[in-house]
Amino acid sequence: MLLKKVASGLAIALIATATVFAGDVELEGVQCVVASKPADASKSADYKDGKVYFCCNGCAGKFAKNNEKFANSANRQLVATKQYEQKACPISGKDLNPETATEVSGVKVTFCCNGCKGKVEKAEGDAKVKLVFNEKAFAKAFAKAAEKTE
Repeated sequence: MLLKKVASGLAIALIATATVFAGDVELEGVQCVVASKPADASKSADYKDGKVYFCCNGCAGKFAKNNEKFANSANRQLVATKQYEQKACPISGKDLNPETATEVSGVKVTFCCNGCKGKVEKAEGDAKVKLVFNEKAFAKAFAKAAEKTE
């Protein structure tokens, strides 16, 4: 009987620990999906099997009304917070070449070749984010990261 209680207690503790680590997201340097302000962990919304973060409730409300308008920024933030990880080139969908790694709006991105990298580097401002994190590019290049349970 005592062994059952101990085993149950350990199982509950393990699940609680896994939940805590799965929910922890590092927001240092991460910007709100809507505004160019620091994201706040207490202001979030569920998005694509993850969470996106905002600076205030006003921005959270704008996202709730029209999340398609902010999809590129939300996708970028999912990668920046390591909830999603890159699996393929966002331009071609091909295998990644580590020698092509660069930064796009604060997020490390890798391409299959210098041609795809060059296409993004030639773009200006938000056009870079759009090329790498639009819905089509995001679907072929990024996948939900495995949850850490340590």
